[in-house]
Amino acid sequence: MSIALRYAAQSDVGLMRQNNQDSGYAGPHLLVLADGMGGPAGGDIASSIAVAHLAPLDSDAYKTEELLTLLRNAINDAHQELIDRSQTDAELHGLGTTCIAILRSGNKLAMTHIGDSRAYLLRKGTLTQVTTDHSFVQYLVETGQLSPEQAENHPQRSVLLRVLGDNEGDVVLDESIREAVVGDRWLLCSDGLSGVVSGETIGKIMHNTPDPVETCSHLIDLALKAGAPDNVTVVIADVVDAEEDEHPSLTPHIVGAAATNRLAKTRGSQGAAGKAAALRSSSSKKMDKNDADNSSHDCQSKQKKKILGKKSSPDITKDLEADDDGFEKQPKSWRFWVSMAIVCLLVFGISVGGVLAWRWTQTQYYVATHNEKVVIYQGIPQTLGPLSFSHIKEETAVRKDDLDQVQWLRIQKGVPQDSLKEARRYVRDQYNSSRTHKKKLSSSPSDSSVEEPSDTPLDSPSLEPSSSPSDTESISSALNTATTLQGRVSEANRLTATPAGALVGRLSIPHSYVQCWEAMT
Repeated sequence: MSIALRYAAQSDVGLMRQNNQDSGYAGPHLLVLADGMGGPAGGDIASSIAVAHLAPLDSDAYKTEELLTLLRNAINDAHQELIDRSQTDAELHGLGTTCIAILRSGNKLAMTHIGDSRAYLLRKGTLTQVTTDHSFVQYLVETGQLSPEQAENHPQRSVLLRVLGDNEGDVVLDESIREAVVGDRWLLCSDGLSGVVSGETIGKIMHNTPDPVETCSHLIDLALKAGAPDNVTVVIADVVDAEEDEHPSLTPHIVGAAATNRLAKTRGSQGAAGKAAALRSSSSKKMDKNDADNSSHDCQSKQKKKILGKKSSPDITKDLEADDDGFEKQPKSWRFWVSMAIVCLLVFGISVGGVLAWRWTQTQYYVATHNEKVVIYQGIPQTLGPLSFSHIKEETAVRKDDLDQVQWLRIQKGVPQDSLKEARRYVRDQYNSSRTHKKKLSSSPSDSSVEEPSDTPLDSPSLEPSSSPSDTESISSALNTATTLQGRVSEANRLTATPAGALVGRLSIPHSYVQCWEAMT
């Protein structure tokens, strides 16, 4: 029985994160999930690099015994690129990612794993966690210092012991080969799901929701309802009979930081948890303003209390009436000119602020694309009506074909840089990195094919005389050559009494001459 995978992948930035550092991939023969780390400048790059090195393996051209080696080599290549990027860009120091990859060949599945992202298998209604977290808390559980229940809420549950990062040394992976059984359902997820949704709930959703796409949506919705403090990424794959699959999945699903919509906002902002998260976020922004308002209110209250302490109620009433009378007697023209002065000051302030803001934007740079080329823009990638805050500063010689897909998609969104020099260096690094990667791929050994000998005999040369003059001349030349050859062989036999075939090497007689002689005799 031939099998196939029916798959889906989805990702959400969550309710507390500003950007998505997870990356996911689901294809006909490959499933990948990577949870990046290293701050805003590194996590999304690390997970994207892992997916970029593994995605080319999505093919059915491999044998079972090759699967683990292919996965291991791809992950080691990603590890080396992370080291190179960290060494060339100080802002990326400390970047890393978890990684789970499953590669299929026939009915065999090869899996590699590092980090705390998880793989689950639902078989006959029972959900099993296939991977083991490479975390400090899991170590405490295995050594009997913590119970699984205590580990779920431990403050150090996010501390990892093994990760794919920029540190030197070998990458230690968990590796296994498993049987792909029709009816199995596989789940790869980041800790944005497993950290807030219990395994029992995950199993119920996977068992009760047949469609992979709907399953992904339900699981992410559960994480969002639980608060989603981290990015949430889910990859689902069903093992099905290929002959019974009426709508086979062929197009890969790429989600998260490695996707074109990696800057998408969370879809959970309208729920109760999303509104609560928004309130928590906005409360910090309003804190300074509220403190200022409260301080002003307190000052006014203290001032009133001080006045009440010095004067009696009738005196206070008189003072208030005097103030009101004085205000009403002020001429209207005076208030008009005050208002005009305030308006002029506001206009002047806005104008000066606009000029300063414009000048600041022209000190910024970012790398983007234009007409299938990589270009450097001066300014910021924003517009205000017909007004654009950026323009092309330099058009580089790097084209779309010079970069891999992940690099091109990331640059399409615009990559901010601190200076023109930094922008040039970034383009150069991206080009060199892509070029190095392509050289590695092109230099890897490929399967060589050996041509099998044909069972069809070769056409024997025709010995029939031809009526054409050229054929007659060819035959005459062959006879003359044969006569000469006969003399040389006879002479050799006379001298050494050795068979003619054995003298070919000694007398330097061309092998073709001997064949011609044997055919003639």
